[in-house]
Parts: sequence; structure tokens; C-alpha cells
Amino acid sequence: MALDAESFDLLLATVQRFVRERLLPAENHLEEHDEVPADIVEEMKDMGLFGLTVPEEFGGIGLSVSQEVQVNYELGRTAPAFRSVFGTNIGIGSQGILMDGTPEQKALYLPQVASGELVMSFALTEPDAGTDAASLKTRAELDGDHYVLNGTKRFITNAPRAGAFTLMARTGGPGAGGISAFIVPGTTPGLKLGKKDKKMGQRGTMTCDVILENARVPAANIIGGVPGEGFKTAMKVLDRGRLNISAVACGTASRILDEAARYARERKQFGKSIGEFQLIQAMLADSQAELLAGWSLVQDVARRFDAKPAHVSDADVSMRVSCAKLFCTEMVGRVADRGVQVHGGAGYINEYPVERFYRDVRLLRLYEGTTQVQQLIIGRELLRRD
Repeated sequence: MALDAESFDLLLATVQRFVRERLLPAENHLEEHDEVPADIVEEMKDMGLFGLTVPEEFGGIGLSVSQEVQVNYELGRTAPAFRSVFGTNIGIGSQGILMDGTPEQKALYLPQVASGELVMSFALTEPDAGTDAASLKTRAELDGDHYVLNGTKRFITNAPRAGAFTLMARTGGPGAGGISAFIVPGTTPGLKLGKKDKKMGQRGTMTCDVILENARVPAANIIGGVPGEGFKTAMKVLDRGRLNISAVACGTASRILDEAARYARERKQFGKSIGEFQLIQAMLADSQAELLAGWSLVQDVARRFDAKPAHVSDADVSMRVSCAKLFCTEMVGRVADRGVQVHGGAGYINEYPVERFYRDVRLLRLYEGTTQVQQLIIGRELLRRD
């Protein structure tokens, strides 16, 4: 699944122009009002951004992973809330259906995702189950041809605007083998949303608890129609999601570096621009080297991801995805810190983009698997080898 080269080049140029002409000028509004303007959301739908990863047969564009990371690099150059509007939807929100869903589930949900009519969210994390996803407590008890769900999901991105959830619940015994993936409509009786979370950064993104109290969901809504496969689905979904977060981190690092270099050229001290001081140049150079290393890693892993069958889990590729997530999200944190340092006192003032990005990028090292989880995945895979 990939878009032809000429069409993709046109799409990428359109995204770059959209970021430059529409999203960057709207960043101040986003920061002040904590919301993405409705007209921008409609433009995203018209551009086909809600269908980037949905195959053409279901009304989407059908990008390959290598193409998707390039688009996410460009989107990483602006406030993360803009991508969040559709990124979760076409990413971890609906990828489970795309990878493991039945033909009927794909035909029903994917066209709605591609058009932007349906926003989907991914509900795995719980108050007592984040990093240890296999220990989740939300239960799904079979009652006739329905399951009755009870439990609470936490920090669920896009939950306030979601029309449906890819939601993990326990249908069997302890451990990963007892988990099933459900498609849960947002209108399901017994499903409630908690209050919107107040976060350190990422203004305009929406997260909240999803509370299930005797919520009845048809057994036919189990992704793939087979109970007990949900954890496998979640891990495959997270692999692609983690790689795209890595691409976003690289794009954000490039934006921060541009802002720091511009400030270094314009800011005068001791009769000359601060960019002429070697210690400022050293910070910029370190950021550039780390950015190029991270982006090269992301592109290499994306090519490997595309080379394997979409429905197959590959331990080596998963390990490399974790390497990208670990390196790139830690890298952008260092780049953001240097960006603030180059700006001096101005870097601590909200009117400068580096202050906002400094707060925004901190979350990248936490969601879709913390840095420490990526280290464990990498370490375990290396120790399995002869």
C-alpha cells in the first residue's frame, strides 16, 4: 500500500504549504484558546488528512509507512494539537481495524474514518495499567450475543471528540492472552467521559477518562471476531504509532533548531550576533547532528516496516521501532532544552515558540510506551539472540 511518487510529492508539498500558511499562524490562537479552530479541521478533511493511512478501496489515500513518516515530519514542525485532531484517528485509533478487523468491520468503519465523519480513539491505559498493559482490569463479560464492559480508561487522547473507541478489555484469564480488542461506539449506554485533563503542554489536544459502567457491546464488535487476540493487535498498532511519534519528534526538532538559529543570527550581544560565539554554534551543531541521526533511523525503520506483511509482527522490526522511539523522543528533549538556552531569558517567555515546544515534547517520552519500556523491549530482543 503506497501512493505513487508523483502524487505523493504533490501531497507532501500541499502539507508543507498548509503547515506554513495555515497552522503556524494559528499557533497563538491555539495556545490562548486551547482549541483547534473549526475551519482548520474542515480544511484537514478536505485535504484528505483523515484518510492518509486508509486504503483507497475504503476512500482513503493509502500511504505506506515510509510516506506516512515524511508527512508526520512536516506536521511535527507545528503545534502537536493540529496533528492530534486526525493523527490518533488514522493511527492507533483505527489501525487495529485496518490490521486485524473482519472484512465487515473494515467496510463499515474505515470509510467513515477516511472522510472524517468518524473520529476514533485508542483506549488501553488504565489507572493501574499503563506500562504494564497486560495487567489491565477492565472486564468484558459475555451475556448472550453481547459483552458487558466495566472499568476505567485513563489519559485517552481525543476521547472528548471520539465517535468510537478501539478499547482493550479482559475477556479471559490473567495476562496478555485474556485481552480482547473491542470497537465501542461513543454513544454506547453506560459509557461516560471524565473531565478534560489539564496538561503541562500540548494545548489544544484533548484527553480524559473513559468510564464504562455495564456498557453493552455486541460480540461482533471484537476486532477480528476472535476473543483473546487484543493484546497482539495493540502491540502491532503501537509499533506503527511509535514510529510516527519518532517522525513527529524529528520534525519538531527541526522547527526548534530553525527558531534557535534565527534567534542566534538576530540577537546581538557585545556588538555582534550571538551566533558568532562558538559555544552557541556548538549547541546548534549538536542539535543538527542528533536530528539527522534520528531522522535517518526513522526512515530506515520505516522501509523495513514496509517490507514486511502488514498483518505480521516482526520482532526485529519492533526492536528497531523501539530504538527510534527511544532515541528520537529523547533527542527532541535535548534539542528543546538547547533551544531555550540559545534564547536565554527570552526562551522562558511564552511568546517564543521554543518555550511552548519545551513543554510539548516532554510528553513524547511518555505516551505510546515510555523510554524505559523501549529500553526493555530492545534489551529483551538482544538477549534472545544467539
